[in-house]
Amino acid sequence: MGKVYVFDHPLIQHKLTHIRKKETGTKEFRELVDEIATLMAFEATRDLPLDEVEIETPVSRMKSKVLSGKKLGIVPILRAGIGMVDGIVKLIPAAKVGHIGLYRDPETLKPVEYYVKLPSDITERDIFVVDPMLATGGSAIEAIHSLKKRGAKRIKFLCLIAAPEGLKALEEAHPDVDIYIAALDDKLDENGYIVPGLGDAGDRLFGTK
Repeated sequence: MGKVYVFDHPLIQHKLTHIRKKETGTKEFRELVDEIATLMAFEATRDLPLDEVEIETPVSRMKSKVLSGKKLGIVPILRAGIGMVDGIVKLIPAAKVGHIGLYRDPETLKPVEYYVKLPSDITERDIFVVDPMLATGGSAIEAIHSLKKRGAKRIKFLCLIAAPEGLKALEEAHPDVDIYIAALDDKLDENGYIVPGLGDAGDRLFGTK
């Protein structure tokens, strides 16, 4: 069974407060999202396996730990997920990056896949799916379905802010996926926006309001 992690780290909470403020501009918003993603990735990689190697310090030989070489992948959900990629790559520069693009059908309101480009060895990688917002959960659910049908087996989902409705839907659709959330907000409004949230993450990242 997947687990849900809601972060209470003071640095994350402090930075979240600033990205929520409506007066925060595009440049600062982008930088803060990048920083929060790095902090979240630090925690989400806590269970990466280690190997022991022998090295020589200036003083003596010793046995020390290195990452076991497990393959990792980062898959942002377009477009807002792109804002979280660089912050994670800073910690794990060997990770490969794929992309999944989804749009909402205006009649069914269901997410429809329009673009998928993934590393060729997706089946061998631990995948971090990233998107700043988990509102209804539809996009995250569809993106993870898309990865699973292409053979991905080990998937984690990282987002900045989630609504309880979206979290519940994602847990029910993909009970094997660990979910990492910087903040769990109150609810969705009648337009599907997270309350209190931060508005449209894509518009705020890319200045398209």
